[in-house]
Amino acid sequence: MYITGLNFTGKTLTGKSNTIFEAENPALGSKIAPSFHEATQEEVGEAIQKANMAFKDYSRKSGPEKATFLEAIADEIMALGKALIQRCKEETGLPEARLNGERGRTVDQLCMFARLVREGCWVDARIEKADPSRDPAPKPDVRSMQRALGPVGIFGASNFPFAFSVAGGDTASALAAGCTVVVKAHPAHPGTCELVASAIIKAIEKCNLPDGTFSMVQGQSTSVGLAIVRHPLIKAIGFTGSFRGGKALFDEANARTEPIPVYAEMGSANPVIILPGALKERKESIAKDLTASVTLGVGQFCTNPGLVFTERSEEEGSFRELLSNTIKEASSGVMLSGGLQQSYKRGLEKLSQTNGVTLLAEGKEEGQGYLGVPHVFQSTSESFFTDETLEEEVFGPSTLTVSVKDKQDLLKVIGKLKGHLTITVHGTDEDLKNYADVIRSLEQKAGRLIINGYPTGVEVCHAMVHGGPFPATTDSRTTSVGTTAITRFARPVCYQNFPGHLLPDELKDGNPLKIWRLMDGNLTKE
Repeated sequence: MYITGLNFTGKTLTGKSNTIFEAENPALGSKIAPSFHEATQEEVGEAIQKANMAFKDYSRKSGPEKATFLEAIADEIMALGKALIQRCKEETGLPEARLNGERGRTVDQLCMFARLVREGCWVDARIEKADPSRDPAPKPDVRSMQRALGPVGIFGASNFPFAFSVAGGDTASALAAGCTVVVKAHPAHPGTCELVASAIIKAIEKCNLPDGTFSMVQGQSTSVGLAIVRHPLIKAIGFTGSFRGGKALFDEANARTEPIPVYAEMGSANPVIILPGALKERKESIAKDLTASVTLGVGQFCTNPGLVFTERSEEEGSFRELLSNTIKEASSGVMLSGGLQQSYKRGLEKLSQTNGVTLLAEGKEEGQGYLGVPHVFQSTSESFFTDETLEEEVFGPSTLTVSVKDKQDLLKVIGKLKGHLTITVHGTDEDLKNYADVIRSLEQKAGRLIINGYPTGVEVCHAMVHGGPFPATTDSRTTSVGTTAITRFARPVCYQNFPGHLLPDELKDGNPLKIWRLMDGNLTKE
């Protein structure tokens, strides 16, 4: 399948810049043709202008029309077949089985949002009928619902080239809300991005949607992304990546004349707490399964368990030995890029040189390419209290075990924790009763709490929360996975004393869409 190396300004392919770059195969360290044109400021502006024009039409599409579009995108992605998987494998070093699974997740996300908007009640329609006879003042007719924000900018992630990239959850939820989208492709897999973008353009043509409903621009430099954030017509940003990148975009958005929301998922260390009873009963299986979670995907998941807390005891020492042995037997894997490998190595070096931190074990370095070798380190609560860098994410297959003195010490550690995407607790029934106050304290520290499981593996479903307090995300009230994600790209609009013919269908008398609505305080389909 032919890849052009150009940008999508709506349906038009453009390549006005002489600044070019190439993808790299992380397993071989070799460049992959063709060259890609970095988008100029002019091209970014053209894409956003088209998105703004298209928004006037696309935002008024019905739920069923948007659902058909999302399903068409899913179909076109699948129609790319093996060519998409092969290109992505070359650009990321990820195994084919993983990519097939992730493509399936991406398609399922699109179809999940299609079902949501086809059903329609996500708009939270509320109607308060007028009461002219109310004393002392007449009551007006007041109705409200969620409406799309406008054109939004989406930044693709490196570690999920399908599910958090061009047609990933951010794009799917924005399109479902009725927003037009301008995507900044991730430079680590530009060919994959172009193929998926071409599928979206085909779906736009198939559904006869306006030019500019979707655009995608390429670029390695920060100037392309900043041009999107700074453009006055952009109304929100979706981002998945590093804290440094997400915080920079957040700061830029807040420095605008008109500040806009940035929904940045920036990763975390995802603490795991192993309570005494569980440590005594299941230390062998926990050590084995924890190693599997740490090394899954070469540790390149934002939910990688990078911190492990245990209470001091003979069982703790035995567990640490078991964990060390399983890490020693774990093999290295190819990381997504040379840049990520260098960042991982810097993180390992920083931990190794930190006072109070000891290297317990490292895995086997096998194979070629940009390898990530598993590591496990050890520290104590005393060091954790005095050095806040121990809580920082090391993006790769490593974890830091922290020994706490007792339950009270553990509560102090939890009090010091910053925001994380997940926190996991392993405990017996007795543990969970005795440590109920500990578990309750975790709600302020993470978006997802897990009992006797592992944080890697995010279920794509209506109830999922993939978010958390800062610095895990820039807005703890939202999620980037699950149907609640749609609310990031919408805002409530109130219509007072509107004649029926001017109201959106969702708010009209007679409920023509037959959706659930809050009518005078009562939930009904009447």
